[in-house]
Amino acid sequence: MTSVGQIIFGSMIFLIVVISGIIIFILAIAFSVSQGTVESSSPSTVGNLGQDVILNCRFLTNSGNGQLDDVSITWLKDGLRGVVYEYKKKVAQLQGQNTQFKNRAQLFLDVISTGNASLLLRSVRLEDDGVYRCSVNAPKLSGTTSINLKVAAFSAPTFTQQKEGSLTAEAQRWFPRPNVSWLGQSGELLNSSTQFSNNSAGITQVVSVYEGPVKADNTYTCLIQNNLVKAVSEATVTGNGVTGKTYFLFNAASTNVLSLKLLLAVILTLSAFQ
Repeated sequence: MTSVGQIIFGSMIFLIVVISGIIIFILAIAFSVSQGTVESSSPSTVGNLGQDVILNCRFLTNSGNGQLDDVSITWLKDGLRGVVYEYKKKVAQLQGQNTQFKNRAQLFLDVISTGNASLLLRSVRLEDDGVYRCSVNAPKLSGTTSINLKVAAFSAPTFTQQKEGSLTAEAQRWFPRPNVSWLGQSGELLNSSTQFSNNSAGITQVVSVYEGPVKADNTYTCLIQNNLVKAVSEATVTGNGVTGKTYFLFNAASTNVLSLKLLLAVILTLSAFQ
């Protein structure tokens, strides 16, 4: 005679088998619908106010894109009605486009078939700041990726050596308002003074002075930075004046870095229990 324990054990085994079958069935359907990826190489991007910016989005099927023509692409912005841009049946479908993006958004139509769904956004505005979602549907592919666009204003400074031996850095466009510091040849912090002035649009002009005296053939570094952008500008004093070069560092990925740290912490915690 079968005991109660055997009945319960048999029921549990049957339930596990049924649930496993359901999970396998769901995964099989999912893989049959989507056998590829939609992703962005720049999930966090800083756009320079008034200039064009590209929001990167690429897609790839497991069998390779080849000349993939049967594809639809939809760009949306969180919290905004209508589409940013929509592409279906090999043409733009802009009947539902939000007026904010009229004549300002476009895809690179000649490379869509190679897996490029990136969006070109012209003349970036402050209200363009936000999270954008790129959705792609193609044979055996359906996916969405997000891009967080932050809008700032930033420009490289121009350097001028004054007769009394001081060095002036002047940058025309910054937003949000930055902080400024100067470093010497060995990386030491230098004494300096900075003036800020805003235009009617709230864009800040920066004029910063290192009192000096500067020395010939020495290089001085002017750092202009806010929470989104850092401009590292090196000014080298020569017998003919000052030569400068600038490179920009962007800090839009802070949210993604935090998420990555949280994910790593979860993985480490789970590993500890194994």
